[in-house]
Amino acid sequence: MILRDPVCGMPIDSEKVKLKAEVWGKLYFFCSENCMQSFLKGPRIAYFSMEIGIKNEIPTYSGGLGVLAGDTIYSAADLRLPLIAVTLVSRMGYVKQKITPDGEQLESPDEWNPLDFLKLLPSIASVQIEGRDVKIQAWLYEHQSPTGGVVPVFFLDTDLDENAQEDREITNYLYGGDDEYRLKQEIVLGIGGTRILKLLGFNVRKYHMNEGHSSLLTLELLKENTANAEKVRDLCVFTTHTPVEAGFDKFSYSLVQSLLGNDFPLDGFTQYGGEEKLNMTLLALNLSEFVNGVSSEHMEYSKRLFPGYYLRAITNGVHSYRWTCQYFRELYDKHIPGWANEPELLVRVSEIPEEEVWDAHVKAKGALMNFIKERNGIEMDTNVLTIGFARRSTEYKRATLIFSDIARLREINNLGKLQLIFSGKAHPRDTEGKVLIKQIYEYMSQLKNDVKIAYLENYDMDIGAKLTSGVDVWLNTPKPPLEASGTSGMKAAHNGVINFSVLDGWWAEGCIEGVTGWSIGPSPAESISEQERRRREIEDLYNKLKYLIIPSFYKERDEWITLMKNSVAKVAYYFNSYRMMLRYITSAYLI
Repeated sequence: MILRDPVCGMPIDSEKVKLKAEVWGKLYFFCSENCMQSFLKGPRIAYFSMEIGIKNEIPTYSGGLGVLAGDTIYSAADLRLPLIAVTLVSRMGYVKQKITPDGEQLESPDEWNPLDFLKLLPSIASVQIEGRDVKIQAWLYEHQSPTGGVVPVFFLDTDLDENAQEDREITNYLYGGDDEYRLKQEIVLGIGGTRILKLLGFNVRKYHMNEGHSSLLTLELLKENTANAEKVRDLCVFTTHTPVEAGFDKFSYSLVQSLLGNDFPLDGFTQYGGEEKLNMTLLALNLSEFVNGVSSEHMEYSKRLFPGYYLRAITNGVHSYRWTCQYFRELYDKHIPGWANEPELLVRVSEIPEEEVWDAHVKAKGALMNFIKERNGIEMDTNVLTIGFARRSTEYKRATLIFSDIARLREINNLGKLQLIFSGKAHPRDTEGKVLIKQIYEYMSQLKNDVKIAYLENYDMDIGAKLTSGVDVWLNTPKPPLEASGTSGMKAAHNGVINFSVLDGWWAEGCIEGVTGWSIGPSPAESISEQERRRREIEDLYNKLKYLIIPSFYKERDEWITLMKNSVAKVAYYFNSYRMMLRYITSAYLI
């Protein structure tokens, strides 16, 4: 049997190879002593994230942050990077969504069994919480790439018999509970995760915090390094995803002391995490050598939030092969061999005949229409211009902006038929997010004789993949500057779907007006009132639908396919996680 060396990717005949080692209960084969020692003892990048979307059946993600973490792991394995990942097991998942006929969101746990997918490791770490020893075990998921690269993902779990019942539940719910529950989770993730990696014998070169939830690991590193802050900074990389201070995790020091007691001196918290409250973002900022935002716009805005800190931008990307549908994979395989391992080759999409691009799109669109008919019983038409909008349902995403003027929407629909497809979950405590879903259902009722509208419940990665490949236009209407990056539009671009979005996050970099898609509203740099910005956004949205998008789709098919090709050649070739990871390697991991 031919295998690959996990370090260099060299093909190996398992029957003839002499160098092998059992790690985590699995046998690995190596082409050289150097590769074997590098795999067993070499320096690693430890990637910490509260949520990771590694597999649809493992519901330990809520949205973009977790899916990005999954794409990071996929790309690291493809590139054979020495990355290891740490997250929480979140046995009850995030939210299983059911929507009533009148648009009310009902939630239940999205329970899963780690035994179905993961291997339980024998190592057990412990942390002190409220004076109790809380034991932490780790489940292992190994993501292996066809290139031979492998990234182990460690899911931390406190559901052990030795723990008190309340401690056994710490790792049950993703983003569940109150501040006390959340801080307990962050103790387990940051401090417990660092201790687990030490018990497993890893030589960690850098600790990469994907958002501030894991930043308590910096205090554990201070403890290990005799309070030498410079040593700790040299070990830490921090990626912030939140563009507003209200979104940063903050905890009262009375709660911090109640949970952590004297295990960590309070002056360490106040010196690096803020005087009044423990600000997890500030803690990571103060104890990381490399700090980055996730788009150029987000970096600039974060600099205003945190004056005096040196922030850089590494714009997010998506894993090209993972988010390209079957029909476009086959198309790229035929005309652009090697694209899956070198996504920059997608720039050559202009060489593909137009009729083949359109045929692949029609097949993807048909697959989505069939899925909607099965799920919702709604018969949609592949010949009708179809607009998709799917993301977490929360107020700043403004899912209902397209319904701002129903009379104009009807008028536009009379010029060229429209179909709208929505999906997205609201957090159980996000009342405004739930109201948005209900409002969409009300608009569905108002427009039932004019515009076909479908809402796909229980949004997950599989539904996301179907939507971003099967619609014609991908709509995104966040309230600037609240979209730090966004990645769904990048997935759409990989499938020739055209973006129509507010100039925020990554789209401020990806939009070439009328070439890669269309913008909605003024530039974020324009200093105007929120009321005026919204007025111009609504005007732009309707005017471009009426005068550009509909005429192009229905009357200028060649022009439309050119836009589709541009979406691939000028967006997908760059906004992918290979490019993103190579930036992290050269800018953050090797310094």
